[in-house]
Amino acid sequence: MHFGRSDPAEEKEKESALLECLNAHEDRIEHLYLIGDVFDGYIEYNHLVPKGFVRLQAQLVKWTDRGIPVTYLLGNHDAWHQDYFQRELGVRLVPEACTVTHHGHRLHLTHGDAHASTHPLFSWVRPLLKSATAIRLYRSLLPADFGLSLARQVSHLLHDESPDPSVVEALRTYARDHLRRHDAEVVLMGHSHVPSLHQWPDGLYVNTGNWYEDRTFGRLDEDRMRLSRWNGSRTLDIEAAEM
Repeated sequence: MHFGRSDPAEEKEKESALLECLNAHEDRIEHLYLIGDVFDGYIEYNHLVPKGFVRLQAQLVKWTDRGIPVTYLLGNHDAWHQDYFQRELGVRLVPEACTVTHHGHRLHLTHGDAHASTHPLFSWVRPLLKSATAIRLYRSLLPADFGLSLARQVSHLLHDESPDPSVVEALRTYARDHLRRHDAEVVLMGHSHVPSLHQWPDGLYVNTGNWYEDRTFGRLDEDRMRLSRWNGSRTLDIEAAEM
């Protein structure tokens, strides 16, 4: 979603569309996975969190209070969560990756930045993003407004306007290699911003694409994995593969 990336009117429209889509699937949802970069830049402090997008947070609370699990895999733009989402919203936070089973099918989920980032700055930025010492110093030494503003500026530097074909290919290569080496049936990622579905004899790779432009997402049913798009009033399947 990269919430916070654009002007307020566009952000409000993006959030509203997401809520409409979630509400449309509410009676059939069993588990919601957010595959990273929900926010374009997010830093949580000990006593402060970035303001905005409370309607989405309210939706997540409503679902978790009803017993619908929500899992949030952190991306490269929103890695600095602490415990607010987990404590207040009931959302499980996953720093890197997870392998889960639904409808008898094993899925491996990860944002994807660890496997396909080609930006020249990212080779040294990512270790800092994951360093507990660097995160603690950043939060302690910089005032919150300045720290968040700086993080968002860096986020924009790392955010290419057009999809990088080398990233798209690297994610697909990682997915196929993982399917060959492990017992997962599906590898699901984001990061490239390009929605895609590839099926090989070893299994299936799905990339959810991006919400802020394409309104795309993935859905797993009992016997089918779908790559779908929200058209503003209903869900349309782009591609589907039998499991």
